[in-house]
Amino acid sequence: MDEKTFLVQQILVRTFAAGTPLLLGTLGEIYSERSGILNLGIEGMMAAGAVAAFATASVTGSPWCGVVAGIVVGGLLALLHAFATVTLKANQIVSGLALTMLGLGISGLWGKRYVGVPLINKILPVRLPVLSNIPILGNAVFNQDLLFYGSVVLGVIMWFILYKTKVGIIIRSVGENPEAADSLGISVWKVRYVCVITGGIFAGMAGSYLSLVYISSWVEGMTGGRGWIVIALTVFSLWNPKRAFLGAYVFGGIYVLQYILQSYGVSPNLLLMLPYIATLAALLAAVKFSKKKRISPPLSLGVPFDRGR
Repeated sequence: MDEKTFLVQQILVRTFAAGTPLLLGTLGEIYSERSGILNLGIEGMMAAGAVAAFATASVTGSPWCGVVAGIVVGGLLALLHAFATVTLKANQIVSGLALTMLGLGISGLWGKRYVGVPLINKILPVRLPVLSNIPILGNAVFNQDLLFYGSVVLGVIMWFILYKTKVGIIIRSVGENPEAADSLGISVWKVRYVCVITGGIFAGMAGSYLSLVYISSWVEGMTGGRGWIVIALTVFSLWNPKRAFLGAYVFGGIYVLQYILQSYGVSPNLLLMLPYIATLAALLAAVKFSKKKRISPPLSLGVPFDRGR
């Protein structure tokens, strides 16, 4: 293998790895918003999930127990958001921002003792026979960890459920017109609770990936604004899991690009801005495309459902 081919392979490997937590977070947020609930607490849930995963993996010696812990913590925090916004009909923006602050506070407090602690047992890559021998892409795509493979499978499943099943029709109808859905006997509250908690579970899984696979350690602030990028990617994907793949891996490549450009003398300050500049560009592109195709957010997004109105 020549040097250029090896370099391309390494860039692709890191791109897919960097894009995996973004994909997981975006898939969960798509379901939450499709049901009509905006969750701005992704950053906090990812951070809390990351520290819970790392702490559990360090104590038990099992990274998979850590993944479960991250999922549970993400789901519990999402349950708080669901209770506030669905049951109490609180302002969804305020609740989400409070959830972000809570999650970041929990991770900072709980994670202090784990700063500098090495992760003994890691989630290692699993090479898939035959497929991994495909030139260039084979080693990049089919020599990854099980969480990466799981994120791809889950993305396909979540697209299928949302667009090809009765469950997906129910979720979308609740997000578009909860009053009409309620008149047909659909429990709007139940659907929204399930979708918001699903979003939290995926955010916790994304945080677990960061601390157990992508970085393999605990560092305060390790989410690095990824939760906010997930919110933008949800819009960029036009609330469609298929487009979430494109957005997540493109932004994964942008994260990797920071390190490549650094070796060419590009200002570190400019490189730190790169993901957020790309986020703004992606949002502008999504808005322009959605107007052209007449695609709009779920009509009841951010609006509490009050049966008595």
